[in-house]
Amino acid sequence: MKLMSDLFSTDYGLMSLAVLAFIVAMAVWFGAFFRRKMNEKP
Repeated sequence: MKLMSDLFSTDYGLMSLAVLAFIVAMAVWFGAFFRRKMNEKP
């Protein structure tokens, strides 16, 4: 598959994977952060 070989072997494919991983990690962190803040007592 050309798509998979481009994704894992080219510089732009690896950068795309890095950006996607960063976005997913940021979404998980923000979800946990806001959930923790909403459960705090004022």
